[in-house]
Amino acid sequence: MSGRYCRVMPITSTYRVQLSGAFPFAAARAVVPYLADLGVSHLYASPILRARAGSAHGYDVVDPTQVAPELGGEAGLRDLVAALRANGMGLVVDLVPNHLATSNENPWWVEVLRHGPTA
Repeated sequence: MSGRYCRVMPITSTYRVQLSGAFPFAAARAVVPYLADLGVSHLYASPILRARAGSAHGYDVVDPTQVAPELGGEAGLRDLVAALRANGMGLVVDLVPNHLATSNENPWWVEVLRHGPTA
């Protein structure tokens, strides 16, 4: 992801969505016109980075360099951002850098276990 997603807009109201495999970017995109009609200025999304398989909340990130495939990946994120912009809305993403999962799916964690803190 890069700065092409960033645009400063004043936040007047937010609506939070809990993204998951059952409610991916496409589902969030579908409610954007309704939220715009309500006067919501920004969609506030739960974490969007690749989390452990089957994560219900996204706070157990295993790859902070990748948009979660089960949410629709980077293409799904782009489509959501386009829908938000078309409706004069912005996006706030809940990013918590210290919420990396201690999991075999996290290559950085596995590296520390293999080689210790000096790796």
